[in-house]
Amino acid sequence: MRALPSRPIRRLAAAGLIVLLLSGCESVGTDSLVASDAPPEISGPAASAIAGDMVSRLAEQIGPGKATIALKPDTSPFGQALEAALKGWGYAVVTDQKTDDKKTVIPLAYVIVPFERQLLARLSTSKVELGRAYTVTANGATPASALSLLKRG
Repeated sequence: MRALPSRPIRRLAAAGLIVLLLSGCESVGTDSLVASDAPPEISGPAASAIAGDMVSRLAEQIGPGKATIALKPDTSPFGQALEAALKGWGYAVVTDQKTDDKKTVIPLAYVIVPFERQLLARLSTSKVELGRAYTVTANGATPASALSLLKRG
């Protein structure tokens, strides 16, 4: 009997972890969003690459620059990169949770989880969740999986 290669098993495990991330295990407030979390040791270039890719995919779902995004204040490299990427796509970003009642405000949460030499990233709003695995490189990070998309009705 031949042993199965470990690469497909790793990919299956990574896919399973992405599914778990997308199912949400820790909620915040009434929006059922996960608490934002990213390891502080993510490099600036990796954080920027991941944030840029994920925000471009988020813009495909909610439209570029059409709303105000509410984020919890975060000084981690990823939190800073995410805020910069959102602003780069034309979104207004608030971190103090105070907004004009006439504006559409979309609460946004994120999670970055290290797993088997990759980073699993997820962005969550009340209507859509995006997830993807990334391989960290010397110059940043590159997608290592297809984008996972969950839309809520």
